[in-house]
Amino acid sequence: MVRLSTHFALLVASVTAALSQPIDQDSLAKRAPSGVPGFDVSHYQGTVDMASQKSKGARFVIIKATEGTTYTDASFSANYDAATKAGLIRGAYHFAHPDSGSGATQANYFLQHGGGWSDDGITLPGMLDIEYNPNGATCYGLSASAMVNWITDFVNTYHSKTKRYPIIYTTNDWWNTCTGNSKAFSANSPLNLAHYQSSTIGTIPGGWPYETIWQWADSGTFPGDQDVFK
Repeated sequence: MVRLSTHFALLVASVTAALSQPIDQDSLAKRAPSGVPGFDVSHYQGTVDMASQKSKGARFVIIKATEGTTYTDASFSANYDAATKAGLIRGAYHFAHPDSGSGATQANYFLQHGGGWSDDGITLPGMLDIEYNPNGATCYGLSASAMVNWITDFVNTYHSKTKRYPIIYTTNDWWNTCTGNSKAFSANSPLNLAHYQSSTIGTIPGGWPYETIWQWADSGTFPGDQDVFK
C-alpha cells in the first residue's frame, strides 16, 4: 500500500480531532456517508452563517479563495473569518485554469490571497481544485504529460512556501482523461474526490490508496457541496 507523506499527518490530526466534538446526527442527511462532516462554499453561497452550520454537525469547511491568475472570491474573507469564530477547522481552495498561467504562478497567486497555511491546529493545507474546464476544452488544451507538469509546478511551489503539500480535488473521470491517471501525487497530496449519486466512493484514481475527503453531494444539510472526512 502507498503511504502518504508525514506532511499529511497534520491534516489527519486536525480534522480527526473534530470527532471529540458531539455531532447532532439527527440533523444530518440520512444518506450521508460515515465520517467527519464538512462542506465547501464559494461566493455562490454568499456569506454563510458558520455557527449555524457547526450546530447542524459540520466540523470543517473549505472556502474558495482564488481562480486562475486574476480572480479572488468576494465572499472568502467573510466566510473564513466566520468559520474561525465558529470554531470550524477551515481551509482555502484555488480553482485551477491551466490554460491561463503556470502552476507556479497560480500557486503564488493563491498564497497571496488567502491560500496559505499556518501551524495553528485549525488550518487545512490549501486545496487545488483541478477539474472540468467550465469555459472550453475539458483538459484546457493540455496533453496528459503537460497537465501532470502543470500540477507538479503548482504542488511543488505550494510546498516550497508552506512546507505542506496541497490537497488535490478532482474526479475519477477527469483525472483519467486529463492526466492519464497519473500516480505522481498519491504519496504526498491528500485526495478530495468528488463522486455524487452513489452510496459508495467508486473507483479511486491516481494510485491513491484511499480518499481523504469525499465530496458526496452538491447540496444537502450544509450550504454548497457536502463533504465527509474519511
